[in-house]
Amino acid sequence: MSENIGRDGDTVKLLRECDSGVKMGISSINEVVDEVRDERFKSLLQRCRQEHEKLSTELSELLDVHNDEGKNPNPVVKGMGWIKTEAMLMADPSDSTIADLMTDGCNMGVKSLSRYLNQYKSADEKSKDIAERLVKIELDLTNDIRQYL
Repeated sequence: MSENIGRDGDTVKLLRECDSGVKMGISSINEVVDEVRDERFKSLLQRCRQEHEKLSTELSELLDVHNDEGKNPNPVVKGMGWIKTEAMLMADPSDSTIADLMTDGCNMGVKSLSRYLNQYKSADEKSKDIAERLVKIELDLTNDIRQYL
C-alpha cells in the first residue's frame, strides 16, 4: 500500500511539473511567434505550440484522474522570461534573436524535466511517457531552429 502512495505522489508531482512546463512553452511561443519573419520558422513554432496544447489536454485528463488542478509556471520565472524576451527583441528584433531565446527556453525545459524524471522515479509510466515526449518536442524544436541562430 505505501508503495502505491509513493507512486501516486511521484506521479502527481511529475504531472504537475509537466503541466507547468507545457504552459510555459505555450506562453513563450505565443510571446514571439507573431514577430517571426521566416514562414518556415513560424510554422515550426506553431506546430510545436500545437504539440504542447495536445500534451496539455492529456495532462489535464490525467490530473483530473488524480483530483489535481495542475501547476502554473512560477510567476517570477515567467515574468523574468518575459522581460528578457522584450529586452532582447527591442535590441535586435530578428529571427536569430527569437531562435536564441527559444533555444534557451527549450534547454531549460529539457534540463528541468530530466531532473524531475530522475527525482520522481516512482511515477507511473503514463506520466513518464508524457515527460519524455515533452523532452523530445523541446529537443526537436532546438534542432529544427538551429539554422535560424
